[in-house]
Amino acid sequence: MKIGYLGAGAWGFALATLLASKGYEVVSWTIFEELADTLNQSKEHPMLPGSKKLPTQRFTTDLKEAVQGADLIVESVTSAGIRPVFEQLKEIDLPSCPIVITSKGIEQDTGLILSDVICEVLGEEFRPRIGAISGPSYATEVVKGQPTSVTGAAYDPSVTEIVCNAFNTETFRVYPNNDMRGVALGGALKNVIAIACGVAEGLNLGYSARAALMTRGLHEIKKLAVAMGAQPDTLYGLSGMGDLTVTCSAMTSRNFKFGYLLSQGKGVEDAKKEIGMVVEGAYSCVSALQLSKKLGVSMPISECVHQVVFEGLPPSEAVAQLMKREIKQEHL
Repeated sequence: MKIGYLGAGAWGFALATLLASKGYEVVSWTIFEELADTLNQSKEHPMLPGSKKLPTQRFTTDLKEAVQGADLIVESVTSAGIRPVFEQLKEIDLPSCPIVITSKGIEQDTGLILSDVICEVLGEEFRPRIGAISGPSYATEVVKGQPTSVTGAAYDPSVTEIVCNAFNTETFRVYPNNDMRGVALGGALKNVIAIACGVAEGLNLGYSARAALMTRGLHEIKKLAVAMGAQPDTLYGLSGMGDLTVTCSAMTSRNFKFGYLLSQGKGVEDAKKEIGMVVEGAYSCVSALQLSKKLGVSMPISECVHQVVFEGLPPSEAVAQLMKREIKQEHL
Protein backbone atom coordinates (compact mmCIF):
# COMPACT_ATOMS: atom_id res chain seq x y z
CA MET A 1 0.00 0.00 0.00
CA LYS A 2 1.20 3.49 -0.84
CA ILE A 3 0.41 6.28 1.61
CA GLY A 4 0.63 9.92 0.56
CA TYR A 5 1.46 11.88 3.69
CA LEU A 6 0.87 15.64 3.90
CA GLY A 7 3.17 17.29 6.41
CA ALA A 8 6.52 16.32 7.89
CA GLY A 9 6.56 18.09 11.24
CA ALA A 10 7.20 16.15 14.43
CA TRP A 11 3.71 14.63 14.54
CA GLY A 12 3.62 13.91 10.82
CA PHE A 13 7.04 12.28 10.91
CA ALA A 14 6.14 10.15 13.94
CA LEU A 15 2.95 8.80 12.37
CA ALA A 16 4.58 8.36 8.96
CA THR A 17 7.31 6.30 10.63
CA LEU A 18 4.68 4.22 12.44
CA LEU A 19 2.97 3.48 9.11
CA ALA A 20 6.29 2.71 7.42
CA SER A 21 7.09 0.25 10.22
CA LYS A 22 4.21 -1.86 8.88
CA GLY A 23 5.87 -2.10 5.50
CA TYR A 24 3.77 0.55 3.74
CA GLU A 25 5.40 2.84 1.20
CA VAL A 26 5.05 6.30 2.75
CA VAL A 27 5.81 9.40 0.66
CA SER A 28 5.69 12.51 2.82
CA TRP A 29 5.19 16.00 1.38
CA THR A 30 6.60 19.12 2.99
CA ILE A 31 7.02 22.70 1.80
CA PHE A 32 10.49 22.78 3.36
CA GLU A 33 13.12 21.60 0.87
CA GLU A 34 15.91 21.55 3.44
CA LEU A 35 13.85 19.33 5.75
CA ALA A 36 13.05 16.93 2.91
CA ASP A 37 16.73 16.70 1.98
CA THR A 38 17.75 16.13 5.61
CA LEU A 39 15.26 13.34 6.13
CA ASN A 40 15.99 11.67 2.78
CA GLN A 41 19.63 11.51 3.86
CA SER A 42 18.46 9.46 6.85
CA LYS A 43 19.38 12.16 9.32
CA GLU A 44 17.26 12.58 12.44
CA HIS A 45 14.21 14.81 12.44
CA PRO A 46 15.25 18.19 13.92
CA MET A 47 12.34 18.09 16.39
CA LEU A 48 12.78 14.43 17.33
CA PRO A 49 16.34 13.70 18.49
CA GLY A 50 17.40 10.13 17.79
CA SER A 51 14.69 9.50 15.20
CA LYS A 52 15.45 8.09 11.76
CA LYS A 53 13.35 7.36 8.71
CA LEU A 54 12.70 3.78 7.70
CA PRO A 55 13.63 2.27 4.30
CA THR A 56 10.04 2.55 2.99
CA GLN A 57 9.86 6.30 3.75
CA ARG A 58 10.81 9.15 1.46
CA PHE A 59 10.20 12.88 1.45
CA THR A 60 9.37 15.34 -1.30
CA THR A 61 8.31 18.94 -1.91
CA ASP A 62 6.23 17.81 -4.89
CA LEU A 63 2.63 17.37 -3.75
CA LYS A 64 1.66 15.42 -6.86
CA GLU A 65 4.50 12.96 -6.33
CA ALA A 66 3.31 12.33 -2.77
CA VAL A 67 -0.35 11.60 -3.54
CA GLN A 68 -0.26 10.14 -7.06
CA GLY A 69 -1.27 6.48 -6.94
CA ALA A 70 -1.86 6.62 -3.19
CA ASP A 71 -4.15 4.07 -1.54
CA LEU A 72 -4.49 6.34 1.50
CA ILE A 73 -3.85 10.05 2.08
CA VAL A 74 -2.96 11.20 5.60
CA GLU A 75 -2.60 14.82 6.65
CA SER A 76 -0.64 16.35 9.52
CA VAL A 77 -0.47 19.99 8.52
CA THR A 78 -2.00 22.67 10.80
CA SER A 79 -5.66 23.49 11.31
CA ALA A 80 -5.05 26.85 9.67
CA GLY A 81 -3.24 25.12 6.81
CA ILE A 82 -5.94 22.55 5.98
CA ARG A 83 -7.83 24.77 3.56
CA PRO A 84 -4.88 26.05 1.50
CA VAL A 85 -3.25 22.61 1.33
CA PHE A 86 -6.42 20.91 0.12
CA GLU A 87 -7.02 23.72 -2.35
CA GLN A 88 -3.64 22.77 -3.82
CA LEU A 89 -4.62 19.13 -3.70
CA LYS A 90 -7.80 19.90 -5.60
CA GLU A 91 -5.73 20.98 -8.60
CA ILE A 92 -4.21 17.48 -8.79
CA ASP A 93 -5.90 14.42 -10.23
CA LEU A 94 -6.86 12.94 -6.88
CA PRO A 95 -6.97 9.20 -6.33
CA SER A 96 -10.32 7.97 -5.02
CA CYS A 97 -8.90 6.83 -1.70
CA PRO A 98 -9.66 7.56 1.97
CA ILE A 99 -8.29 10.74 3.56
CA VAL A 100 -7.22 10.61 7.23
CA ILE A 101 -7.12 13.78 9.36
CA THR A 102 -4.62 13.84 12.23
CA SER A 103 -4.57 17.61 12.86
CA LYS A 104 -6.69 18.99 15.71
CA GLY A 105 -8.44 22.31 15.34
CA ILE A 106 -11.49 24.34 14.35
CA GLU A 107 -11.27 26.79 11.47
CA GLN A 108 -11.57 30.40 12.56
CA ASP A 109 -14.52 32.50 11.34
CA THR A 110 -16.30 29.54 9.71
CA GLY A 111 -16.38 27.40 12.88
CA LEU A 112 -15.93 24.31 10.73
CA ILE A 113 -14.28 21.15 11.99
CA LEU A 114 -11.48 20.06 9.68
CA SER A 115 -13.43 17.35 7.86
CA ASP A 116 -16.05 19.95 6.97
CA VAL A 117 -13.31 22.23 5.63
CA ILE A 118 -12.08 19.43 3.37
CA CYS A 119 -15.61 18.75 2.13
CA GLU A 120 -16.11 22.44 1.41
CA VAL A 121 -12.93 22.46 -0.69
CA LEU A 122 -13.12 19.08 -2.45
CA GLY A 123 -16.88 18.63 -2.56
CA GLU A 124 -19.45 16.91 -0.38
CA GLU A 125 -19.00 13.67 -2.33
CA PHE A 126 -15.65 13.22 -0.55
CA ARG A 127 -17.24 13.03 2.93
CA PRO A 128 -17.67 9.22 2.98
CA ARG A 129 -13.93 8.87 2.33
CA ILE A 130 -12.82 11.03 5.27
CA GLY A 131 -11.58 9.61 8.56
CA ALA A 132 -9.56 10.79 11.55
CA ILE A 133 -7.12 9.66 14.22
CA SER A 134 -7.21 11.37 17.62
CA GLY A 135 -6.26 10.59 21.19
CA PRO A 136 -3.47 10.77 23.79
CA SER A 137 -0.29 10.61 21.74
CA TYR A 138 2.92 12.63 21.83
CA ALA A 139 5.14 12.49 18.75
CA THR A 140 8.22 11.90 20.95
CA GLU A 141 6.59 8.80 22.46
CA VAL A 142 5.01 7.43 19.29
CA VAL A 143 8.29 7.58 17.38
CA LYS A 144 9.95 5.57 20.19
CA GLY A 145 7.23 2.93 20.08
CA GLN A 146 5.90 3.68 23.56
CA PRO A 147 2.37 2.29 23.98
CA THR A 148 -0.85 4.28 23.76
CA SER A 149 -4.44 3.98 22.56
CA VAL A 150 -6.30 6.38 20.29
CA THR A 151 -9.60 6.69 18.44
CA GLY A 152 -10.07 6.02 14.73
CA ALA A 153 -13.22 7.55 13.26
CA ALA A 154 -14.90 8.07 9.91
CA TYR A 155 -18.29 8.88 8.40
CA ASP A 156 -18.41 5.51 6.64
CA PRO A 157 -17.91 2.31 8.71
CA SER A 158 -15.80 0.76 5.96
CA VAL A 159 -13.41 3.72 6.10
CA THR A 160 -13.30 3.49 9.91
CA GLU A 161 -12.09 -0.08 9.47
CA ILE A 162 -9.46 0.98 6.94
CA VAL A 163 -8.18 3.73 9.26
CA CYS A 164 -7.99 1.46 12.29
CA ASN A 165 -6.27 -1.35 10.38
CA ALA A 166 -3.75 1.02 8.77
CA PHE A 167 -2.59 2.59 12.04
CA ASN A 168 -3.01 -0.24 14.54
CA THR A 169 0.27 -1.74 15.78
CA GLU A 170 1.47 -3.60 18.86
CA THR A 171 2.14 -0.24 20.56
CA PHE A 172 -0.48 2.00 18.90
CA ARG A 173 -3.93 0.62 19.62
CA VAL A 174 -6.79 2.15 17.61
CA TYR A 175 -10.39 1.96 18.84
CA PRO A 176 -13.14 2.59 16.23
CA ASN A 177 -15.70 5.36 16.77
CA ASN A 178 -18.53 6.62 14.54
CA ASP A 179 -18.77 10.15 15.98
CA MET A 180 -16.51 12.24 13.73
CA ARG A 181 -17.80 15.51 15.17
CA GLY A 182 -17.20 14.53 18.77
CA VAL A 183 -13.73 13.14 18.00
CA ALA A 184 -12.78 16.33 16.15
CA LEU A 185 -14.08 18.72 18.79
CA GLY A 186 -12.51 16.85 21.69
CA GLY A 187 -9.12 16.96 20.00
CA ALA A 188 -9.38 20.64 19.13
CA LEU A 189 -10.82 22.09 22.33
CA LYS A 190 -8.59 20.23 24.79
CA ASN A 191 -5.69 22.34 23.50
CA VAL A 192 -7.36 25.47 24.84
CA ILE A 193 -7.75 23.93 28.31
CA ALA A 194 -4.11 22.80 28.18
CA ILE A 195 -3.03 26.43 27.89
CA ALA A 196 -4.99 27.20 31.07
CA CYS A 197 -3.35 24.26 32.86
CA GLY A 198 0.08 25.47 31.77
CA VAL A 199 -0.71 28.86 33.27
CA ALA A 200 -1.73 27.16 36.52
CA GLU A 201 1.55 25.23 36.55
CA GLY A 202 3.57 28.39 36.00
CA LEU A 203 1.77 30.16 38.83
CA ASN A 204 2.40 27.21 41.18
CA LEU A 205 -1.31 26.77 41.87
CA GLY A 206 -0.94 23.07 42.63
CA TYR A 207 -2.36 19.77 41.39
CA SER A 208 -5.83 20.48 42.76
CA ALA A 209 -6.17 23.60 40.62
CA ARG A 210 -5.09 21.66 37.54
CA ALA A 211 -7.58 18.87 38.29
CA ALA A 212 -10.35 21.45 38.68
CA LEU A 213 -9.42 23.13 35.40
CA MET A 214 -9.38 19.81 33.56
CA THR A 215 -12.73 18.74 34.98
CA ARG A 216 -14.48 22.03 34.32
CA GLY A 217 -12.66 22.28 31.00
CA LEU A 218 -14.04 18.91 29.92
CA HIS A 219 -17.48 20.19 30.89
CA GLU A 220 -17.00 23.21 28.60
CA ILE A 221 -15.82 20.99 25.77
CA LYS A 222 -18.78 18.65 26.14
CA LYS A 223 -21.32 21.50 26.24
CA LEU A 224 -20.05 23.05 23.02
CA ALA A 225 -19.58 19.68 21.29
CA VAL A 226 -23.13 18.57 22.11
CA ALA A 227 -24.48 21.92 20.93
CA MET A 228 -22.71 21.19 17.63
CA GLY A 229 -24.25 17.75 17.29
CA ALA A 230 -21.63 15.50 18.90
CA GLN A 231 -22.43 12.49 21.05
CA PRO A 232 -21.69 13.38 24.72
CA ASP A 233 -20.11 10.01 25.56
CA THR A 234 -17.40 10.57 22.94
CA LEU A 235 -15.95 13.35 25.10
CA TYR A 236 -15.35 10.89 27.94
CA GLY A 237 -13.29 8.64 25.67
CA LEU A 238 -9.76 8.65 24.29
CA SER A 239 -10.30 11.59 21.94
CA GLY A 240 -11.82 13.65 24.77
CA MET A 241 -10.79 12.95 28.34
CA GLY A 242 -7.82 10.81 27.26
CA ASP A 243 -6.29 13.49 25.08
CA LEU A 244 -7.18 16.22 27.58
CA THR A 245 -5.37 14.37 30.37
CA VAL A 246 -2.08 13.98 28.53
CA THR A 247 -2.12 17.46 26.96
CA CYS A 248 -2.70 19.13 30.32
CA SER A 249 0.01 17.25 32.19
CA ALA A 250 3.50 17.92 30.86
CA MET A 251 5.87 20.30 29.11
CA THR A 252 5.92 17.84 26.23
CA SER A 253 2.59 19.43 25.30
CA ARG A 254 3.26 22.59 23.31
CA ASN A 255 -0.05 24.09 24.47
CA PHE A 256 0.72 23.40 28.14
CA LYS A 257 4.21 24.86 27.70
CA PHE A 258 2.76 27.90 25.95
CA GLY A 259 0.52 28.64 28.95
CA TYR A 260 3.45 28.09 31.29
CA LEU A 261 5.65 30.54 29.40
CA LEU A 262 2.89 33.17 29.41
CA SER A 263 2.60 32.81 33.19
CA GLN A 264 6.35 33.48 33.42
CA GLY A 265 5.98 36.84 31.71
CA LYS A 266 6.84 35.77 28.16
CA GLY A 267 5.04 37.59 25.36
CA VAL A 268 2.81 35.56 23.06
CA GLU A 269 5.14 35.71 20.06
CA ASP A 270 8.24 35.03 22.15
CA ALA A 271 6.53 32.00 23.71
CA LYS A 272 5.56 30.66 20.29
CA LYS A 273 9.10 31.19 19.04
CA GLU A 274 10.58 29.32 21.98
CA ILE A 275 8.24 26.37 21.40
CA GLY A 276 9.13 26.33 17.70
CA MET A 277 5.93 24.62 16.61
CA VAL A 278 2.35 25.74 16.00
CA VAL A 279 0.33 26.25 19.19
CA GLU A 280 -3.02 24.95 18.00
CA GLY A 281 -4.81 25.96 21.22
CA ALA A 282 -4.16 29.62 20.52
CA TYR A 283 -5.73 29.27 17.07
CA SER A 284 -8.71 27.17 18.19
CA CYS A 285 -9.33 29.43 21.18
CA VAL A 286 -10.59 32.09 18.76
CA SER A 287 -12.85 29.57 17.03
CA ALA A 288 -14.18 28.28 20.36
CA LEU A 289 -15.20 31.75 21.52
CA GLN A 290 -16.80 32.53 18.17
CA LEU A 291 -18.85 29.34 18.39
CA SER A 292 -19.74 29.76 22.06
CA LYS A 293 -21.23 33.19 21.37
CA LYS A 294 -23.06 31.97 18.29
CA LEU A 295 -24.54 28.96 20.09
CA GLY A 296 -25.06 30.59 23.50
CA VAL A 297 -22.72 28.20 25.34
CA SER A 298 -20.87 29.53 28.40
CA MET A 299 -17.13 28.73 28.26
CA PRO A 300 -15.46 30.76 31.04
CA ILE A 301 -12.09 28.95 31.00
CA SER A 302 -11.75 29.30 27.24
CA GLU A 303 -12.80 32.93 27.50
CA CYS A 304 -10.09 33.61 30.08
CA VAL A 305 -7.49 31.90 27.88
CA HIS A 306 -8.58 34.15 25.01
CA GLN A 307 -8.23 37.23 27.23
CA VAL A 308 -4.73 36.21 28.32
CA VAL A 309 -3.50 35.37 24.82
CA PHE A 310 -5.18 38.09 22.78
CA GLU A 311 -6.30 40.83 25.16
CA GLY A 312 -3.33 41.18 27.50
CA LEU A 313 -5.07 40.01 30.69
CA PRO A 314 -2.41 39.03 33.26
CA PRO A 315 -2.61 35.29 34.01
CA SER A 316 -3.03 35.86 37.76
CA GLU A 317 -6.03 38.10 37.09
CA ALA A 318 -7.56 35.42 34.86
CA VAL A 319 -7.38 32.98 37.78
CA ALA A 320 -9.01 35.51 40.12
CA GLN A 321 -11.71 36.15 37.52
CA LEU A 322 -12.57 32.43 37.34
CA MET A 323 -12.65 32.02 41.13
CA LYS A 324 -15.01 34.98 41.58
CA ARG A 325 -17.65 33.69 39.18
CA GLU A 326 -21.15 33.13 40.51
CA ILE A 327 -21.49 29.65 41.98
CA LYS A 328 -24.05 27.45 40.26
CA GLN A 329 -25.24 23.86 40.57
CA GLU A 330 -22.74 21.39 39.07
CA HIS A 331 -24.43 19.89 36.02
CA LEU A 332 -22.57 17.13 34.19
